[in-house]
Amino acid sequence: MGMFCFQCEQTAGGKGCTKVGVCGKDEHVSGLQDLLVYQLKGLGFWGDQLLSQGKELPEAAGDFMMEALFATLTNVNFHDERFVELLLQAQKLKEELAASAGKLENVPAAASFTLPQTKAQMELHAIGVGIQSDNLPEDLLSLRELLVYGLKGLAAYAHHAKVLGYEDSAIYNFAYRAMAAAGDNSKTAEELLDLLMELGQVNFRCMELLDQANTGTYGNPEPTEVFCGKKRGPFIIISGHDLKDLKQLLEQTEGKGINIFTHGEMLPAHGYPELKKYKHLVGNYGGAWQDQQKEFDNIPGAILMTTNCIQRPRPSYQDRIFTTGLVGWPDVVHIPQENGKKDFTAVIQKALELGGWSEDEKEATTTVGFGHAATLSHAGAIIDAVKAGQIRHFFLVGGCDGAKSGRNYYTQLAESIPQDCVILTLACGKYRFNKLDLGTVAGLPRLLDVGQCNDAYSAIKIALALADAFQCDVNQLPLSLILSWYEQKAVVILLTLLSLGIKNIHLGPSLPAFVSENVLGILVEKFGLKPISTPAADLAAILGA
Repeated sequence: MGMFCFQCEQTAGGKGCTKVGVCGKDEHVSGLQDLLVYQLKGLGFWGDQLLSQGKELPEAAGDFMMEALFATLTNVNFHDERFVELLLQAQKLKEELAASAGKLENVPAAASFTLPQTKAQMELHAIGVGIQSDNLPEDLLSLRELLVYGLKGLAAYAHHAKVLGYEDSAIYNFAYRAMAAAGDNSKTAEELLDLLMELGQVNFRCMELLDQANTGTYGNPEPTEVFCGKKRGPFIIISGHDLKDLKQLLEQTEGKGINIFTHGEMLPAHGYPELKKYKHLVGNYGGAWQDQQKEFDNIPGAILMTTNCIQRPRPSYQDRIFTTGLVGWPDVVHIPQENGKKDFTAVIQKALELGGWSEDEKEATTTVGFGHAATLSHAGAIIDAVKAGQIRHFFLVGGCDGAKSGRNYYTQLAESIPQDCVILTLACGKYRFNKLDLGTVAGLPRLLDVGQCNDAYSAIKIALALADAFQCDVNQLPLSLILSWYEQKAVVILLTLLSLGIKNIHLGPSLPAFVSENVLGILVEKFGLKPISTPAADLAAILGA
């Protein structure tokens, strides 16, 4: 059957995965994902048509668009039967919207496509709708895929917000129009570039909405020291991004003698008042997502994966890892949602059965909770310190981590940044240096953990507030962004930063394979986007030393 995928940073040879994904997805899942994206382009067309007719769309259609796009994001769902279900749902919704829109001329193939009923037939059709099937010129293909991957990131954040009851129809409406454009081979480079900037703006609104959802539900994060080690007794490790899943797990395990450890991007949860109040939320286990196979190997506890970042489970822990939400892996127990609630009894029973660690093991601690509310509460002191020359520069160093060589750059950079500089960090890229003792400057910690990848909103809000205080443009601040990327949420965050006019961003460890040379040239010329080089050279260029 074959496959082609180059949506993540670790794609084979820096060009594309053609036999099996570096992520672990096989050609069958890859094909079904391609077909689902094709279906969503058709759904986008009909949704856009209905909106242009002034008609309202069913809420279920927007929710589905976000969920389905999110399911195709890297390291989310590897379960082929789950994709068959999504494909059937997409066909049903597409037909409903088409009926409401009425008969139209010049309907694109993705919109008129009728899905076959068997998985084997679906896989055959998938061969003709993959990334390279349209034979577009390289630059147009690059812009189209950049749009699709950015939309996948947007979908993830919109889904996270929706889970907590926060949504904005404008986000869904844009997604229809953008997916329709992604299926329209007549779109020019200029039109696609305009859509990319609009996508960045829409995602800024989406991250704002998610920030409101998280803080409105669980309170503003507070600086909190987090234990990073082991505690004796039964335990559950919860990974991903879904704070509602964590809250339900904490409620269901309270008083049962089970310790709860966060993992990966769930680490910032310790800063939220409504989560940290649970005493059995005891710490964070392990590092970034790419180390899970080693860290979970034969572990005497249960593991719950709530969103993306799952890897192929080793046999030594496949019987004790569980998925929920959009996460899927064949032969792994999945916890469904019923009436807005999830029953984690199976996870709890497995944790009790395994018994947990036999003794305590102390490691380092790390501090989280420096979101925009906490950080800007010290805005006066920060501004005074800058004016007094105590703080020379701010660095935002963060993003997605990964296993590919070259990512030690970020550790070396953090260690090399001068003592009179502050480091803001977010997402799992922080695991490269978040347990280092970087000390203080002007009475403030030098390392400020802003939160999850979606908390780039907090970092942006901090930057905008400082720019307002100094009465200057963000690009005139003593601020440099040095970002790492892996998957599609990082793509849409980059588009958001570019749409806000933020320039001279350093990106690594490698540039996206789906960005053509000419498109890269546009980004370099317009925004000063540049690849990382060496810590010493980049610091010298930034600080002039």
